[in-house]
Amino acid sequence: MKIKLAVLSLFVNLFVFISFSQNSETWTHLRGSNLDGRALSITAPIHWSETENIVWKAPVKGLAWSSPVIFGKQIWVTSASHDGKELYAICYDFESGKLIRELTLFKPGDPGNINNTNSYASSTPCIEDGFFYAHYGTNGTACINTGTFEVAWQRTDLKCDHMQGAGSSPILYKNMLILHIEGTDVQYVIALDKKTGKTIWKTDRPRELNDKVEPVYRKAYITPIVIEVGGKELLISNGAQACIAYDVNTGEEVWRFFYGEDSTVVMPLFYDGIVYINSGWVVTQGTPYFARMFAVNPSGRGDITQSGLIWKTEVNVPQISTPVIVDGKIYMVEEKGFASCLDAKTGKVFWKEKLDGNYNVSPIYAAGNIYFINTQGKTTIIQRGDSLNILATNKIEGIVKATPAFVSGQMILRTDKFLYLIKP
Repeated sequence: MKIKLAVLSLFVNLFVFISFSQNSETWTHLRGSNLDGRALSITAPIHWSETENIVWKAPVKGLAWSSPVIFGKQIWVTSASHDGKELYAICYDFESGKLIRELTLFKPGDPGNINNTNSYASSTPCIEDGFFYAHYGTNGTACINTGTFEVAWQRTDLKCDHMQGAGSSPILYKNMLILHIEGTDVQYVIALDKKTGKTIWKTDRPRELNDKVEPVYRKAYITPIVIEVGGKELLISNGAQACIAYDVNTGEEVWRFFYGEDSTVVMPLFYDGIVYINSGWVVTQGTPYFARMFAVNPSGRGDITQSGLIWKTEVNVPQISTPVIVDGKIYMVEEKGFASCLDAKTGKVFWKEKLDGNYNVSPIYAAGNIYFINTQGKTTIIQRGDSLNILATNKIEGIVKATPAFVSGQMILRTDKFLYLIKP
């Protein structure tokens, strides 16, 4: 019996190790394979510079703020020409940084306007075994076979007036590729068959909310998540005016939480039964603008604006970068560099500190530490905990707006001109 138990334990441990190894070698979406900003690697870089711990540095054609995604030995990024009239998908070899393939997927005649802080390829792509999915908002969506590098399907009919450019990233769930097409004119969520690109379901945002505000306040740049509550699979999608939970399989609305104000960017979070929602800028109370965070019980139905609220805060809440939750603590940094750590259950502030520079990059948890990266390429690494303990600061040349990826103990960092592989 003891021998059988020992053998069984060995197989279980081997299965866990293999599963962990496979998962730690992928980074399939914005903020990781689980869309939660938590790396699975048990090691991660602590010290680096332009001349230290750089495995390779590869130039990236064009300009984009989208993040890299990784599956196996391939790293993929999207990019665009500066005028937006060429939209690229680029594949690199993970180990060497060698350019494997560069594809021009779309050539829009009129790519539309963008905000000067945005790019024509700010939506982070997603990837799975065999297929890569690139999304450029109204300018096109494509699926690429990662073995043959052939385009499996394309859609160019999902139109809206972004006004300031696209920013919502796609997600994969079951057989679906889920997109948000939200401009000043039309706003909807759509699920495509990931194999064919055909529409499975499409749901318009509530007109009774958006028709009450100016067009500029109807657009959004969010990336959703899928959670399970009470045996029901919910797509949590925080649009410009309200966060709405949809039945992910049908697109039917289950509940909504209204907050109003300006366009939303930050992804929703889910931790220990609570959904965390960041609003867009609050602009009705004069300058300086600020954002709010709401902790919400996701088990209700209908309008849960009052009944679902657990706590809220408007102190140092980011409007662009998505917080990360570790051990019941929320770590976040707003655009001007005010970082803070909150209790996820109560909203109590454990610590807050001003970091150098401005921030667009979402903080990432890796190997026990939190990584904050400012737009000037400076990274501040802190230990997790209810007091601030800075372990290291590091600097890379260039502008950084893309959230990094962590795979197999290494960090993949994108600047405005280069892609880096950084080792411990």
